[in-house]
Amino acid sequence: MKQVVQNYKSGELALLDVPVPGCKPGGVLVRSAYSLISTGTELMKVSEAGMSMLGKARSRPDQVAKVVQSVATNGVPATYRKVMGKLDSYTPLGYSLCGVVEEVGTGIDDVKVGDLVACAGNEHALHAELNWVPRNLYTRVPDGLDPRHAAFGTVGSIALQGVRQGESRLGEVALVIGLGLIGQLVVQLLTASGVRVVGADPDPARCELAERLGAAACGDPASSAVENAVAELTGGHGVDQVYLAAGGGSNQPVELAARLSRDRGRVVDIGKCRLDLPWNAYYEKELDVRFSRSYGPGRYDPSYELEGRDYPIGYVRWTERRNLACFLDLLALGRVDVEPLISHIADFDDAVETYGRLKEGELKAVAVLFRYPGHTAEAGAPAVTVPAVPAVTGKPAPVRAAGRPVRLAFVGAGNYATSMLLPHLAGREGVELSTVVTTTALSAANAQRKFGFAGATTDLDAVLGDGSVDAVFVVTRHSSHAELTRKALLAGKTVFVEKPLALTEDELAGVLAAVEESGNDRLQVGFNRRFAPLLVEARKEFGARTGPASLRYLVNAGRLEHGSWYLHQGTEGSRFAGEGGHFIDTASWLLGADPVSVYAVATPGAEDLQVLLRYPDGSTATISYVTTGSPGFPKETLDLVADGKVLRLDDFVRASVHSRKRWVSSRLPKARDKGQAAELAAFVRAVRTGGPMPVPLESLVATTAATLAVPAGLAAGVPVTLAGAR
Repeated sequence: MKQVVQNYKSGELALLDVPVPGCKPGGVLVRSAYSLISTGTELMKVSEAGMSMLGKARSRPDQVAKVVQSVATNGVPATYRKVMGKLDSYTPLGYSLCGVVEEVGTGIDDVKVGDLVACAGNEHALHAELNWVPRNLYTRVPDGLDPRHAAFGTVGSIALQGVRQGESRLGEVALVIGLGLIGQLVVQLLTASGVRVVGADPDPARCELAERLGAAACGDPASSAVENAVAELTGGHGVDQVYLAAGGGSNQPVELAARLSRDRGRVVDIGKCRLDLPWNAYYEKELDVRFSRSYGPGRYDPSYELEGRDYPIGYVRWTERRNLACFLDLLALGRVDVEPLISHIADFDDAVETYGRLKEGELKAVAVLFRYPGHTAEAGAPAVTVPAVPAVTGKPAPVRAAGRPVRLAFVGAGNYATSMLLPHLAGREGVELSTVVTTTALSAANAQRKFGFAGATTDLDAVLGDGSVDAVFVVTRHSSHAELTRKALLAGKTVFVEKPLALTEDELAGVLAAVEESGNDRLQVGFNRRFAPLLVEARKEFGARTGPASLRYLVNAGRLEHGSWYLHQGTEGSRFAGEGGHFIDTASWLLGADPVSVYAVATPGAEDLQVLLRYPDGSTATISYVTTGSPGFPKETLDLVADGKVLRLDDFVRASVHSRKRWVSSRLPKARDKGQAAELAAFVRAVRTGGPMPVPLESLVATTAATLAVPAGLAAGVPVTLAGAR
């Protein structure tokens, strides 16, 4: 593998081929997706390495003191050999990255292979293709968070720990001196905490950026602008806190801090600047000077960082790992925005050149990211496998007695089953509602009474073993769909399962394994929109096409009510995981093919998604799934454009086709018909006749795989290939 290294004696930077680290117990092996260059700390190290020996000594008096002590103890020759040996060795760079878990060490149970994690540590989150990271220096990345943004986790934790040391309170005023990477993050964290912020930096561009990100006012510390802003915001009393996020050898930051602080204010040192405190100024105001030690409690403690011993939360609320997780949550919620801080993204192969441009000032940047091979569309996107549907010879349909009704059992009788499915089946000629299965006796009894089921039970196995039941409807919570479908297929039943069919690739593979084992491929997923009468008619009017098409599908989903089980993403998947298959299936049906790649982008702090599907003939479909729109706007609108024609669907109320002749449907006089009745009629007909299922199993699998590719695409930040797609 490759790793960025530096020779501190010569100043040489290199992208070196080194062995892959082993995956030791108590940690994970992580393949880097993006790593962040700290344009402050790292460039300081790079600059120091280019100095003469005298310059190095002047820049690190602490190390000179150690050398003097070693001379006194070990003598000049031994000390010289030791120092030269250390200087003339390659040392690593980097300490903040985001990557994918490649291997899990013994004793680790909080992440698994394939999980996206943010990592910290100047010995474990290096600019390298692979890193071994101990338990307390990584944390899982929240669903939907861009991995480029998650790579800021360590520097965000440094800024967060500094703000914690300042003990900021709602309504206070703070001064941030130095508006580099850490300073910009401190500004945003303070603003999110309800603190008004004044920034000080000689760079006008950084001042303007900090104001865009929430600072009340910013200016050059040498001008009167900063002092005037502090006086106006504090009524002349001075700021409650000062955060020193500047570097360099000037003593101006600590002098400015004393001048603009209120009586008994707090001064927090986060950066590495000169700290010759003017005694009178600090004494007269009795200023409280505090230091912020890197990412938080646990830093520099081998038992915490290397041995994985956590501090009890009752005694140490915010450890460095908890700070890391907290900062990622703030990013995911949109409380902090790091996108404006990204000045440049460089391919990892160009690492040495990138450092050179930064050092020479050719590349002026607040934050620079390295992008690693395998995490660009050009280098090969990640893939989600579309499993091959097993070849099933097909068992002959059972001989049905003349006039015998189709007997249906329902597993689950929640809101969707009782409002959208059962009303179309109850009392239907040729259909008998045999048994309803629920986990609670009362809900089964209610469904039996309301819809006329012959029986009600909580015993699923009894229903699956009942030879008189022809088909089973699975209308339960999402997390149980795949397992219940698998059991029903193995029992030889025809199955109608509400979307989604599966929440993971493993669940989907399990369903197909049941198809192969049983020889039973009689399966339908509740993708009803392709059966909607308006859409069927509009598709017919649109006619065949010869060229690629563009499809746009806006889903104004709206917000969920508090307490909805759809919010239980840990067990039931995201909203899009539950509903997205509807829209992907509709797009694929209209385009007459299954997608071959998926690209997804999320809006920070919301559940809004943009999903771009690409099809074999070059057609594309964009699904905008939004929760932040007006409830008064139609829920679903769709446009299909190809060959000089446009098909328009307005929320299943009206449809139109614009071509040489314009066709417009009549407006539906009653409730929107999204196709449930026609879908159920087709399903019952297939059960009765033993004919083909309404939707080919290959299509159901492809739609499910495309839905599963959305979170994978959000995590990777690049298009996801649907491997094996037809």
